[in-house]
Amino acid sequence: MEINILNEIAKIHNPFLDKIMSIMSALGSGGIVFIIISVIFLLNKKTRKLGLTISLSLMLCAIIGNGILKPYFSRIRPYIEHSVPIIVNPPSGYSFPSGHTYSAFAAATAVYLNNKKWGVVFFIFAFIMGFSRMYLYVHYPTDVLAGIVLGIIIGIISNKIIEKTVKV
Repeated sequence: MEINILNEIAKIHNPFLDKIMSIMSALGSGGIVFIIISVIFLLNKKTRKLGLTISLSLMLCAIIGNGILKPYFSRIRPYIEHSVPIIVNPPSGYSFPSGHTYSAFAAATAVYLNNKKWGVVFFIFAFIMGFSRMYLYVHYPTDVLAGIVLGIIIGIISNKIIEKTVKV
């Protein structure tokens, strides 16, 4: 069933979306866009707690997602399993859960809990990030769904930890 979803998404491929989704993928590689955002927030006293929350979220995502879940499940990426050519550099590592997605949703949740208006913008970005991973055929839908759930949970936990421990 999941492969059917990916094949349906593949039907909307076009040069414009290929470019947008490739850019989204590049922005999320290594969580770089979220690291930059957290540093920007850390530099301003008014947003320092938010920067700390995003930073903690990304660290927890790396430990739980990359360090524990991906090796435990060891799920092969769909483009490998189904021999589908892809338009981006082949990602390394396992497929489940989607690291791009959990990083995006952890950051979006942290922002939303501190500023609803900007949080909505971040959630839209996070949804596009998650969709891009399926569009590019590098993740199954359940990889992305698990990334959404994991990211939201980590964002909430990180927010609670920073609220209770940091006085800025």
